[in-house]
Amino acid sequence: MSGRILVVEDERELADFLVRGLREEGYVVEHVDNGQDAWSLLQHSPWAVVLLDWQLPGVDGLTLLRRFRRTDQATPVLLLTARDAVSDRVQGLDNGADDYLCKPFAFDELLARIRAAGRRQDLAPPAALAWRDLQVNLATQRVERNGRRLDLTAREYALLAFMMRRPGEVLTRTRIYEHVWDDRYDGLSNTLEVHIVELRKKLERYGPRLIHTLRNRGYLFGDEPG
Repeated sequence: MSGRILVVEDERELADFLVRGLREEGYVVEHVDNGQDAWSLLQHSPWAVVLLDWQLPGVDGLTLLRRFRRTDQATPVLLLTARDAVSDRVQGLDNGADDYLCKPFAFDELLARIRAAGRRQDLAPPAALAWRDLQVNLATQRVERNGRRLDLTAREYALLAFMMRRPGEVLTRTRIYEHVWDDRYDGLSNTLEVHIVELRKKLERYGPRLIHTLRNRGYLFGDEPG
């Protein structure tokens, strides 16, 4: 089972809080703010758990949940909502939610409920990332290549961890910037390119290139594209 969490939440402040907090706990997180985009990801990507807001623009969370349960009965779905009436909780659970959390909620409680769902789905944040001769300890943030320790900045570490979780994927500049910097990419900044150059220097000190530039497309981590 993948350790990826999908957050479907249109409240920007809450969504940012959830994404940052879950990533700090070691989970791989994707976020969308509407039902249409969520449905696309639910159809085409495996998820360990889905955090689903009830009130969404376009397709609401309950409709999305019913649609999802027609094709997937196994993926845990935790419904997030300000609706706290007993009848609402019953409706959410009867329509396929595995759990129900009323806003506002404590982050520790959310983590506990995710772990509870994970005990059934074997969900746990990975302890380490590895690719060929490159190892990253997520607990200590120690990075080694060919047995040699690499001294990375906090941003270089975040960039490397993000890319190592997606080997072989085409990663656009916009996607990288929004995940690693938690900000919107304006298309003019060269901040990402500068960090890529510095990270490559450190990685290639002890082995061949792992971060490849795809012209007009972005970057790819892993084996050199054919």
